[in-house]
Amino acid sequence: MAEAIRFVKNGIRFRMPDKVLVRNWINKVAKKEGYQIESLDFIFCTDSFVHKLNKDFLNHDYLTDILTFNLNEGIDKKISGEIYISIDRVRENSLIFKTTFTRELLRVIIHGVLHLMGYDDKTRAKMTRMREQEDACLKMFHVKHKAIAGIVRRKGD
Repeated sequence: MAEAIRFVKNGIRFRMPDKVLVRNWINKVAKKEGYQIESLDFIFCTDSFVHKLNKDFLNHDYLTDILTFNLNEGIDKKISGEIYISIDRVRENSLIFKTTFTRELLRVIIHGVLHLMGYDDKTRAKMTRMREQEDACLKMFHVKHKAIAGIVRRKGD
């Protein structure tokens, strides 16, 4: 159900005006893979917040664009999780990969969802498979719909 997907801000100003469109897309991707979304929180935050989580929970001392926590591992095909997304990383990666901020954000969003559906990116082959799935999912997101615009600023800017 669309209501099971929530978008939360932590320490930033962030607006995703077409939340319904994104929720519908995520649900469509999950359904295509035989999954149902029970509870899924996307927490949009800063590099420093994701870095701290990465160190505290995974013992990784480096920046990343996304951390995915599966809260429903191995239980049927139901998705329950928290996905932390560094808006700072998404913005920087969009420049590095020469894409729009919105496209990179959608890629990161669906990357986290794919992790919750069992996709892995720990080896080169699995990374390639993950990228192929991301591309297929992005194609499902019809650009004909009203374009999504993200307005991002840190609090106090």
